[in-house]
Amino acid sequence: MLQCTRHCLLPICQQGSLIFSPSFSFLGTLKFSRSLCHFGKQIHLRERVPRNHRFRSMGSLSTIHKLLEYPVARRDESVVDNYHGVMVPDPYRWLEDPDSKETNEFVEKQMKLTESIVKSCETREKLRENLTELYDFPKYNAPFRAGDKYFHFHNTGLQPQSVLYVQDTLEGGAEILLDPNALSEDGTVALSNYAVSEEAKYLAYGTSASGSDWVTIKVMRVDDKIVEPDTISWVKFSSISWTHDSKGFFYSRYPEPVSGGEVDAGTETHSNLNHEVYYHFLGTDQTDDILCWSDPENPKHSHTTSVTEDGKYLLLYTNQDCDPVNKLYYCDLSLLQNGLEGYKGTKDLLPFVKLVDNFEASYSYVANDDIIFTFLSNKEAPRYKLVRVDLKEPTSWVELLQEDSKDVLESAVAVNKNQIIVSYLNDVKNVLQLRDLKTGKLLQHLPLDIGTVSDVSARRKDSTVFIEFKSFLVPGIIYLCNLEGKDPDMRILREIAVPGFDRTQFEATQVFVPSKDGTTIPVFIVAKKGLTLDGSHPCLLYGYGGFNISITPYFAASRVLIAKHLGVVLCIANIRGGGEYGEEWHKAGALANKQNCFDDFISAANYLISSGYTQPNKLCIEGGSNGGLLVGACINQRPDLFGCALAHVGVMDMLRFHKFTIGHAWTSDYGCSDKEAEFKWLIKYSPLHNVRRPWDTESNNGIQYPSTMLLTADHDDRVVPLHSLKLLATLQYVLCTSVENSPQTNPIIGRIEQKAGHGAGMPTQKMIDEAADRYAFMAKVLGASWID
Repeated sequence: MLQCTRHCLLPICQQGSLIFSPSFSFLGTLKFSRSLCHFGKQIHLRERVPRNHRFRSMGSLSTIHKLLEYPVARRDESVVDNYHGVMVPDPYRWLEDPDSKETNEFVEKQMKLTESIVKSCETREKLRENLTELYDFPKYNAPFRAGDKYFHFHNTGLQPQSVLYVQDTLEGGAEILLDPNALSEDGTVALSNYAVSEEAKYLAYGTSASGSDWVTIKVMRVDDKIVEPDTISWVKFSSISWTHDSKGFFYSRYPEPVSGGEVDAGTETHSNLNHEVYYHFLGTDQTDDILCWSDPENPKHSHTTSVTEDGKYLLLYTNQDCDPVNKLYYCDLSLLQNGLEGYKGTKDLLPFVKLVDNFEASYSYVANDDIIFTFLSNKEAPRYKLVRVDLKEPTSWVELLQEDSKDVLESAVAVNKNQIIVSYLNDVKNVLQLRDLKTGKLLQHLPLDIGTVSDVSARRKDSTVFIEFKSFLVPGIIYLCNLEGKDPDMRILREIAVPGFDRTQFEATQVFVPSKDGTTIPVFIVAKKGLTLDGSHPCLLYGYGGFNISITPYFAASRVLIAKHLGVVLCIANIRGGGEYGEEWHKAGALANKQNCFDDFISAANYLISSGYTQPNKLCIEGGSNGGLLVGACINQRPDLFGCALAHVGVMDMLRFHKFTIGHAWTSDYGCSDKEAEFKWLIKYSPLHNVRRPWDTESNNGIQYPSTMLLTADHDDRVVPLHSLKLLATLQYVLCTSVENSPQTNPIIGRIEQKAGHGAGMPTQKMIDEAADRYAFMAKVLGASWID
């Protein structure tokens, strides 16, 4: 069952509309062939690119330079903040108001400038045309079951949003249950989460408009597809959990935003506070919903719920921020004297029992046999383990499956009554095991190629399991695994093919690069076979490094296209801050250790240059969200090392991010400028506050910033657009408009998407258009020519 509850920053490579997934979606899925991979190669890198490398703008930039008439943005020098005795100016504070006339005029002028620049890029239309053709292939997600029916998402190729289908048997015909494309003319209304009731009588589904995190829940009858009048508004970071009697469901919401007029959901910037849990009875108005849990003393906490597979218990998860730790309460629904109906018209909260009442570790439900519960946890186990507890003895926890010495236990799914499928991450590649649910004993290794397991779909009572697999170079595979026999029987249910893409022309390798402090960093490299390492190739380096999120192998049509037709070498650096090696790896790139992320990324860039893959003026870096921060910090720290930078929806103002929407939850990774010690490390790398003219210092004479495109969207209520807008104004002023005959001839531009958000739910055509624009810009400034 799909749920979207994370309010942390999600990597842009994992957003969009592959098929359907509100928090993790890709531009395609491909199998990773062992024959094309060479893993485990240890690189002992000591050579560094000289810091006095003089960056040369490419000859093709002459036409762009003629178009560079930057809009002059007003600077309000009176806005100065006192941070613990340090005075910090904020002259573009006015850009924090998304509704002001001045902000809108600034955006319009920037959009006009960017369009003129991108329009001059010779490969733009070829990229758009070829990407449209390449992306036009059928896409599927792994099926899931509810009642006696099967459900799956499917996109025929270029549909704006993927469609939900239902069928009685796997062999029988599938029919459309819900087509999100019918909900708007332009495809900007997307399905964000959903849940099917126990007997598959009802579908509760949440939709979001223009990429916003705000969700509206509706209910459809599965048999006749009639939409009920029930409407649940102002839902955000919520699961949908049906009670097994199908009378209603639990969900989480915030209070309706306060506004003097009509609210354009997704454009507001106020903090999201006072998350509450409700239960909705079908056929009633939302105003009559039961308030199940509220915690006004902790307004920044968020709450999600799930009903156990036996239908008896309601689990309540409470998070204080984005750290992988939570409180865990439960309510025995069978003990409610008058059922949930007894709480109608009362102000009483549900009688939850506190199983874990601290924020010391993460606990995620796997299975239960009445009062015996199994959880996935990182309690004293940074690489996670399985633990068991008897609700009658809540202080006595036992280990079912110990923490591995190296691999990260990412998930555990109860299947076939008393078995579990566990997924480990081994050097950023997934491996699957079948184990005994009672003892944890290993039963079988499930055979898979090298790559990413994006979904294991099954119920505990099912003996058949659907496994969704993807990687860099082969279309996605959905396996059907039958566990009825002595040995698992795995067969391919669906294998996705991309017309016109020949995977045998490419190879993928993984190398391990030492960072500044000697820590080895995994780096994936995807390139054409037989590549000559002479430093002549355009190269795209992607990174994220935050919030315990792992960037595993995935297929992206846009990147395959630029590898094929622009000769680009594609690289992903699995830097610290992510979850690739567990919580210790995460913490090594968070808070006071955040500089490690930038050092790791810079070290990966140095490796690509010193090994002959590329050179600085042919190296483009890209990242989104927390990865946008990564790009912003790195161009400040090493402007000489890159030829191009693409920063999507980045967190750029590290002193004020916590004041907007859900930004307060990110302090677990970043810290907060309200605290003096944390302010001191934030001010050192905050992209907005570290823009400097590199040519002002003698050692950097002749160096300028790389050609840079900042990308944001008007309905991004995760990382609000003000971050990119303020940095854009600052870069253009400091480097360009404030200097007569500025040495900064490389363009600094911003792309602001309309009717879009942080990335999730973006319709296919918008994704294609954005990819064509940013990679045409990249090709232009790196001097990459089109290859037929």
